[in-house]
Amino acid sequence: MKNLSAIILAAGKGTRMKSSLPKVLHRVSGLPMLAYPVNVLKGLKAGNVVVVVGHGADEVRRAFGTTGVGFVLQKEQLGTGHAVMCAMKGLKSVRGDVLILSGDVPLLTAQTVKGLLKLHRAGGKKRPALSLVTTIVDDPKGYGRVVRDEHGAVVRIVEEKDCSVLQKGINEVNAGVYLAEAGFLRSNIAKLGNRNAQGEYYLPDLVELAVGSGRKVKALTHLDANEVMGINNRVELAKANRLLRLRKAEDLMLSGVTIVDPETAYIDSTVKVGADTTIYPGVHITGDTVIGQGCVVEEGVRINGSVIGDSTTIKSHSIVEDSVLGKEVVVGPFARLRPGNSISEGVRIGNFVEVKKTSIGKGSKANHLSYLGDSVIGSGVNIGAGTITCNYDGFSKHTTVIEDGAFIGSDSQLVAPVTVGRGAYVGSGTTVTKDVPPGSLVITRTGEKVIAGWAARKRKKKGKK
Repeated sequence: MKNLSAIILAAGKGTRMKSSLPKVLHRVSGLPMLAYPVNVLKGLKAGNVVVVVGHGADEVRRAFGTTGVGFVLQKEQLGTGHAVMCAMKGLKSVRGDVLILSGDVPLLTAQTVKGLLKLHRAGGKKRPALSLVTTIVDDPKGYGRVVRDEHGAVVRIVEEKDCSVLQKGINEVNAGVYLAEAGFLRSNIAKLGNRNAQGEYYLPDLVELAVGSGRKVKALTHLDANEVMGINNRVELAKANRLLRLRKAEDLMLSGVTIVDPETAYIDSTVKVGADTTIYPGVHITGDTVIGQGCVVEEGVRINGSVIGDSTTIKSHSIVEDSVLGKEVVVGPFARLRPGNSISEGVRIGNFVEVKKTSIGKGSKANHLSYLGDSVIGSGVNIGAGTITCNYDGFSKHTTVIEDGAFIGSDSQLVAPVTVGRGAYVGSGTTVTKDVPPGSLVITRTGEKVIAGWAARKRKKKGKK
């Protein structure tokens, strides 16, 4: 957006989180909470974006160093005003407006920020020096109160610890989202004092400075207090997770996805799902997962970082991790796809089958009780129940190759490295240790021996003791 720079305040320790992890790196719906204001600013195409870091600064830089934002260090956390003083050193020559957001307010939407910009810039040359977002809450404890004059104009923000008894009864509170004219901010940020109950430099004191100099202050009063809530502890973190999860579910349903019970569908904000897909209760879909159209994800399924093709069904209580599945695949129930799999169109992976770092060709089947690891499996292959690819020799992993059209009988072990040729048959109960030529049959069974009357003699012998 033209003539818009931004500051994100992310230096706080977050003491009430009781964590060694910087507060803004705690995850909300699959992303560190700092990612949400960063993404809002990306969507608005803000020019210079500066993140103020302090506690855990190196961790925050590592996590967001590739996002295109700049960083300014606040060595001592002396309040929000002091944080902006530090940030303005990195915005010395900017013009236009400076948007100030908090790194711990992940539910804030671009729509709200656009509304604030529209309000702030509506006056043309008579635009306000400062605009901010406020909201109404039932219990304002802990928030800065918004004080208005007899005409309804905002004249002051008073922090909780500095409130009079009368001011504590005000239900309109500061949401911590500001839009300031760059020149005004640059000239007045250094004028903030710290003569208050906490001995800090309060950014909201800019309101009083603006009014005192004859400049206007405007406020956008948000009707949804949840959207501008800050996260200070694990209870609020859980609340934000739930709200974002329900927001995601609503967006998906409006786009044509059926979610049987949105309250129990745990779908990260980063997930994409195609129309006419049905998602049942108790699922967890996380990471950069992409699910195609017309799929079915049954109850208890977990999918992370995977691509699921159109018309694929993931049956109950299956796990799919970092894998790519083609169209019309059926997985489960109770199957596990560990990372690194490439599953082609029409493949069947049944109950209690585990697959790891394996490619499976079109139309192949492994319907029961098998382990397929470090394998390359062709098209039209049948894997019988109880098949194991023995890929680990205690030191290294080795590859099993099963070519197109091969048939692997039940209870077979394929000791890698080994290749079963095109159209070959492995008889049930066989241990394969050498390559099987195309079109061949391999059997390693010992001869069957029947001893008549053995069971009766055994029972009689035991009865004598």
